[in-house]
Amino acid sequence: MQSDNPTAAILVIGDEILSGRTREGNAHHLAQVLNATGFDLREIRVVADDHDQIVAAIRALDRSLGGAYDLLFTSGGIGPTHDDITADAVAAAHGTTVEINEEARALLQARCERMGTELTPNRLRMARVPVGARLLDNAVSAAPGFSIGNTHVMAGVPEVFRGMVDWLIPRLAGGRPVQSQTVEVRRGESEVADELGVLALEFPDLSLGSYPYHDERGWGTNLVVRGLDAGRVGAAMAELKKRLGL
Repeated sequence: MQSDNPTAAILVIGDEILSGRTREGNAHHLAQVLNATGFDLREIRVVADDHDQIVAAIRALDRSLGGAYDLLFTSGGIGPTHDDITADAVAAAHGTTVEINEEARALLQARCERMGTELTPNRLRMARVPVGARLLDNAVSAAPGFSIGNTHVMAGVPEVFRGMVDWLIPRLAGGRPVQSQTVEVRRGESEVADELGVLALEFPDLSLGSYPYHDERGWGTNLVVRGLDAGRVGAAMAELKKRLGL
């Protein structure tokens, strides 16, 4: 699909994802939001809680560091425990250091006072932010995410992550939302491959995909046409249905 929208990547950080203990859903959620708000998601990468791996990934993905994409969104590793090392790795990638951010400290202190708890050293770890970073609002648990360069760092807890996404995305300059149409056929993927291939040549600016499934009635395929121009998407879908006799 041809696109002039800002490009983006998602970096998911955490041993729990790679071990299979936790089912990853943050990237799936953010991918939907990005497509709907005019960002061209090009890559999703998962790395362990390893400082060097995180640094290397950030440098490879954030264009402000010579990487591949206009925007980088990360998920995970900014909590209160020893294995929450994302802030340190992001700082290293961007050539800065980490310190207790006084605005973040105040946010955490206010929450602790409301909850009747103490701002312990472990909780205070969530106020450690790279020098020069901008805070991202966290309406769920107060501990902020942050942005530095083109890297936007968010929590791994799904509810908190989604809240940060809701706050951040409207503040970024997106492009044209992706338009999509789908038709379902009760045929196997191989039975529609020729028609889809010909149509792809006729509409090179669009993305055409086939997604087979199997249920109690046998094989079926969802055929999807995606693009930035609703008229072109509609024309391609009409031609596809015509070729398939629908």
